[in-house]
Amino acid sequence: MLDKLVILGGERLEGEIRISGAKNAALPILAATLLADEPVIIRNLPHLHDITTMIELLGCMGIDLTIDERLGIEVNANTIQSFTAPYELVKTMRASILVLGPLLARFGQAQVSFPGGCAIGSRPVDLHIKGLKALGAELDVQDGYINARSNGRLKGAHIFMDTVTVGGTENVLMAAVLAEGQTVIENAAREPEVVDLANCLVAMGAQISGIGSDTLVIDGVERLHGCDYTIMPDRIETGTYLVAAAATRGHVKLKDTDPEVMEAVLMKLKEAGADITTGKDWIELDMHGCRPKAVNIRTAPYPAFPTDMQAQFTAMNAVAEGTATVTETVFENRLIQTHEMNRMGAKISIEGNMAIVEGQEHLKGAPVMATDLRASASLVIAGLVAHGQTLVDRIYHIDRGYECIEEKLQQLGANIRRLPE
Repeated sequence: MLDKLVILGGERLEGEIRISGAKNAALPILAATLLADEPVIIRNLPHLHDITTMIELLGCMGIDLTIDERLGIEVNANTIQSFTAPYELVKTMRASILVLGPLLARFGQAQVSFPGGCAIGSRPVDLHIKGLKALGAELDVQDGYINARSNGRLKGAHIFMDTVTVGGTENVLMAAVLAEGQTVIENAAREPEVVDLANCLVAMGAQISGIGSDTLVIDGVERLHGCDYTIMPDRIETGTYLVAAAATRGHVKLKDTDPEVMEAVLMKLKEAGADITTGKDWIELDMHGCRPKAVNIRTAPYPAFPTDMQAQFTAMNAVAEGTATVTETVFENRLIQTHEMNRMGAKISIEGNMAIVEGQEHLKGAPVMATDLRASASLVIAGLVAHGQTLVDRIYHIDRGYECIEEKLQQLGANIRRLPE
């Protein structure tokens, strides 16, 4: 469990790799299979711990699952025996809360433990609860479990989200597709992963308009049928490898990805001096051997710059020409990784929710520790550009969001290997 990554820095990343399916689209879509009264086939699932946990969660409810060798999965929710998401599984993964809406809408009951997951700030589930209550569900919290019931079908409602919440939008959306009448979700999250979920629900027979905007209109239907759906590519994995290539002054081509959902990130990489070309499902980045230029970053909900890419750009800025500011507006302890980078010779100072990064010619290898998923990716990038050896500890965080990170980096010429415990 407590593997480490050993990186010998100084190699430029060069070559081609393919991008995996998006974890943050796959998790809600796996939860959505509970809504269908026929088998649903989901393809392009990434090989990640969170995905296997979600599959395990469905399995422990008695749901019939068939997995093929490429990690495509067929889910038949008709065999369900239990409506409980137990603490043992939920504590390792926040996304388990996403079964709440579907269970409630289809089966009229759910018992879901309060979620665990990353230590990057308080992300309360009260907006999920408030939204489901508006649809007519009865919810109470007892002994760390959210107990939910509905008397008959949920009823459509007008719901305004106080803050933009991806999980909250997804949970309410999934519940609303089987509710009686019309539901309007205002101030809905617009993230591509929410769009992917909505498109999958439509493939199952849901009636949703306004997909991709901040107002979703759902006309409830009596049932959803099966479908065969392919998960979108992971835009954060895509961004991470692009930034790693930019930081190392390299040249890479990423296949099976979608440049359309990468606009904010690609714009910042161009600002940093990267030469970027794109096709329908590929992105090529070439630094022509040049050092990146420092770029100012400010995170905000989609379509603005994603909080999940902030740490990686901070690492690139650490070795860039010039000084940049990185402002984190989404999660309060997201700048946590900067202390570890400073141990590698970075010059980063924190003022409130802003990091001021003075680019250094070189970083030096050091033992560092990952604190959350994206922070650990940034330490890997720092290790790739550092002189000497970097040892990244607690990489189980990385494995939650990146499929075979060391193998993909090896394909791009990095000197990186995994040390088992």
